[in-house]
This record gives sequence, C-alpha cells and structure tokens, in this order.
Amino acid sequence: MAKTYDYLFKLLLIGDSGVGKTCILFRFSEDAFNTTFISTIGIDFKIRTIELDGKKIKLQIWDTAGQERFRTITTAYYRGAMGIMLVYDVTNDKSFENIKNWIRNIEEHASSDVEKMILGNKCDVHDRRQVSRERGEQLAIEYGIKFMETSAKASVNVEEAFFALAKDIKTKMEKKLEASNPTRGSHHLRANEPTRKPSKVWFCSIL
Repeated sequence: MAKTYDYLFKLLLIGDSGVGKTCILFRFSEDAFNTTFISTIGIDFKIRTIELDGKKIKLQIWDTAGQERFRTITTAYYRGAMGIMLVYDVTNDKSFENIKNWIRNIEEHASSDVEKMILGNKCDVHDRRQVSRERGEQLAIEYGIKFMETSAKASVNVEEAFFALAKDIKTKMEKKLEASNPTRGSHHLRANEPTRKPSKVWFCSIL
C-alpha cells in the first residue's frame, strides 16, 4: 500500500501539569476544546497530516504527563523527537519558571539538534495573567528558541505554532539530506512508529 505522506515528524509537548498541553493537542488535531479536565496519565499521542510547500507531512504528536511521578516514562520519548513544544500557563508563574527545568531535561535526554518552541498558553485569560508576553519573549531569546502565546480555548495561534515548528524541522532536514546526498531526488524520513493506537478521548488537565 502506497504511503499517503512524504515525511513523518515526531513532536513532543512538555511542560508542567495543568498548563493545557492536552487541550493544545486536542485543538490542533480535532479543532475542538473539551471542558472536562483530568490529568494525562503517562503519555499518549495524536496524528494529523498537514501540507507544507507541496509536501504532505504526517505529524505524530506526543502529549506527556507533567507530574514528576511520570518523568521516567516521558523522558524516554525525548530521544526520537524531532520537535519539542515547551508549554507554560500565562496565569501560573511557577509553570513559566519551570520552563528552564524542562529545557535542561531536553538537553539531557533529546537529540542535540531537536527543534524547540516555547508556548505561553491560556493567553485569553487576561484577568488572571501572571506572566507578561515580554517575559516569555525574553526567555525565548535567551535560549534562542521561537515563542508564541496560544489559547487552546479561543483557538489562538495553535495552528500557527505547529505549522511553524514543522516548517523548521522540514527546512533543517532537507538541508541535511542535501548536504549528505545532493544528487538524490525524493527523500522520506520516518520516526519510529509505536504499535499502540491513539486514545479516542482527550482531556485537559488543570491543577
């Protein structure tokens, strides 16, 4: 059976429990927002195929649990990730401060050339904001990482964030392929696909 995509990218969502990682993924994969909130247990994933520059790209997006007790499980998934989104909640200063710890986890467990992006989620909740956009931008500049503020609930910048990360991965990958074998035409890159199927029900988690 012929493949229905040109590239397969494995992405990872990480960040503290309750920042809205599952909601971001649910918004991107299903274009929906679920108001029933429970914590993600361990790790799960969704798949969506997008088109970039005339190429079909299959995104396999892994949603990790933020709780410390699942850290050993979730860090094992860093190794094969091609792109990682670090998510904090703009209404929770501690989740923002912990982004530095999550970056250290990436440096310890992920590939050295993994693409990264910082997302300040829940930007629609103006009255409870604790982290200014400027602080988010400054942190991203400090680490040389792209930054966006998002709202899974209001559907703000979620689509744009995934497309931007996928584009960066595609650009980097094509440069590598061109450098290693400039005469080849079509290239296909696949991450290791797991055998389990994605869960049908997706929830957000809040503290």
